[in-house]
Amino acid sequence: MNTTKSKDGTILAYDVYGNGPALIYITGASCFRKFMPIVQDAKVFSTEFTVYNYDRRGRGDSGDTLPYSIEREIEDIEAMIDIAGGKAYLYGHSSGAVLALEASLRLGNKVIKAALYDLPYVHNEAEKADYEKLGESVRNLLSEGKNAAAMKTFLKGIGMPKIFVWILPLFPGWGIMKALAPTLAYDIALTQDLPPLERAARISLPTYIIVGEKSPSSVQDVSNKLAKVIPNAKFSQLAGQDHMADAKALLPLLTDFLK
Repeated sequence: MNTTKSKDGTILAYDVYGNGPALIYITGASCFRKFMPIVQDAKVFSTEFTVYNYDRRGRGDSGDTLPYSIEREIEDIEAMIDIAGGKAYLYGHSSGAVLALEASLRLGNKVIKAALYDLPYVHNEAEKADYEKLGESVRNLLSEGKNAAAMKTFLKGIGMPKIFVWILPLFPGWGIMKALAPTLAYDIALTQDLPPLERAARISLPTYIIVGEKSPSSVQDVSNKLAKVIPNAKFSQLAGQDHMADAKALLPLLTDFLK
């Protein structure tokens, strides 16, 4: 395990895979660097890139200095870029894509290019109101120490089938998911607003917005809106893929755009 420190002193744990241009992999909600689907993604991407797969703060082996803010997560990304040589490509998935977008706005030429998959901002006022209620429920459960209930409530609230949520405790990784539950509040904070179209229009670096063909219509709507306002953004719909895209299907798009 490798570690580095963010600006506020938070320890960040990371693994490095492969050779080639540096790619910082920014994961989404309830994910961490040793989660098997994330490891598999990193290994696929490593056939073309040097992949920096890190635990976002509060996850896995990384620390969690409070209070949380998006600024601290951007500082974490900057720390990872510095470890990678001072400049890097970014690939963000879900709430990680939100962080990659913000890093593109805030970190100047340290970000060479950014690829964003399935940006999950709320897409209209009605969804925003529903999501606020979901966020309040999750935060209340977390404040009571009910991590399992918070995770189940969140997953059902974002559309995961109830039967799948019901059987989750039977899987070996359920204990880790419960431990990650407090970070759901961070992901909700990142995604609870409408997409920042005016700010996104100021992004100057090459940006690739990708959405799964089978991803929710709200995610597709947000992705289309952002692709239209970001100058010279490239947009693709990944055929046959949903929110959890197959890395082997995604890699040719990333390779063609980033390299």
